[in-house]
Amino acid sequence: MVYAIVETGGKQVLVQPGRFYDVELLALDVEATLTFDRVLLVRHDDGTTVGQPTVEGAAVQGRILQHGKAAKVTVYKMRPKKGYRRKKGHRQRFTRVMIESIDFEGRSFTAEAKAEAVSST
Repeated sequence: MVYAIVETGGKQVLVQPGRFYDVELLALDVEATLTFDRVLLVRHDDGTTVGQPTVEGAAVQGRILQHGKAAKVTVYKMRPKKGYRRKKGHRQRFTRVMIESIDFEGRSFTAEAKAEAVSST
């Protein structure tokens, strides 16, 4: 199993090639490609590499699928017998990113390579 931990939007996200993830809103167009340079950990067939704080020469390639809003969160404040009531709602905006590949030490780990390895065994 190949995966990496990247930092984006102040959060750490475990990503695998061929899967999509919802991250904090990125100011890029839909179908744009992006590169996550802040790779904190890479796990591959030969072992695990942990960065100090980031892994040198590692990058994660992705493609933006869509922008959206998460489910609404309602905050309701009330003081009984005082007539104080406040209702607020919030919908966090996000960007859905498809992870294309994890590049590390001159090798590129993709979802297609993983599928070929599984089908050949």
